[in-house]
Amino acid sequence: MRVRHLIITTVLAGLPLFGNAAAAARIEVIETFDFPGVGKLTEPQKINDRGDIVGTVIDAATGVSKGFYRSRNGQFSRPFVEPNDTGGLTNGRGINNARVICGNYTDGSDGRSHGYLLAGHVFTSFDVPDASETLPFGINNAGDVAGTLVASDGVTQSAFLSVGGAVTIFAIPDAAATLAYQVNDSNQTAGFYFDADSVTHGFLRASDGTLTYPIEPEGATATALFGNNDSNWVVGRYTDAAGVTHGLFFVTPDELVTFDYPGSTFTSLNGINAQGYITGRYVDADGGEHGILAKVHLDGTSKPSNALPAKVTKPVLSSPTRSGIGAPAM
Repeated sequence: MRVRHLIITTVLAGLPLFGNAAAAARIEVIETFDFPGVGKLTEPQKINDRGDIVGTVIDAATGVSKGFYRSRNGQFSRPFVEPNDTGGLTNGRGINNARVICGNYTDGSDGRSHGYLLAGHVFTSFDVPDASETLPFGINNAGDVAGTLVASDGVTQSAFLSVGGAVTIFAIPDAAATLAYQVNDSNQTAGFYFDADSVTHGFLRASDGTLTYPIEPEGATATALFGNNDSNWVVGRYTDAAGVTHGLFFVTPDELVTFDYPGSTFTSLNGINAQGYITGRYVDADGGEHGILAKVHLDGTSKPSNALPAKVTKPVLSSPTRSGIGAPAM
């Protein structure tokens, strides 16, 4: 296991057309880390309020992926595999304060994705009724789950939110696919969608179902939102016209800021907890993927309101059409 302890305090530059409060935000990189072993790609996904991290480790030679858990003291679990995974793909996606993990695996017989919950050493299947595929991406402290699904037609891909066992399916109007990546304890959701040209854009969904979209920096060629905490602070990433991928953080969409791990052309911020600790990853010059643990400091900016800005629409329950399931590596 390689752990690199460092403090990198970066003043984030506000992107064009966004607010002044963005310039006051700082991200402090506390450490980078790698899952133990040679030839492993480390892709952290979410962090709970305890500081525990869940993610996916990929064998660079074979492409086989397994889930992992990293405790706040830096200790890794053994890689875990959902017992029904016959396709060599188990992803650790979300974790709550009770250390319940959600994720997805692949059935090798038909290539379809299915969801699971993991509590301790016990796996429980999690599939949305009548869906041909289910991918849970985030879980809150009440055990509510956000994710994406493919309908029974095997084509239509929508986002879902399971609250108290009741499932709501929703989609961005005219989107080719919609993916909900995290739900906080107020049932506010962050995610992204594919448009008709397969370009990704960020969105937020309020607890009353109101959607705010598209959320993206000016000039971005692809944007994805992956995590939101109980203050509805949001993390993600975007790619610019030069092909460089930047980490993304905002308190509200009009205060969107960017972060790059030093020396890397690919940075992704994937999860954020109530204290502002962030997990994500960066890619080095050799293509190696490494985990990041960081913390955001707002330096006197006000705690965000949960109210969303203008440019909203009420949710739709009908789903768009897309061939195959969209879920890029995080």
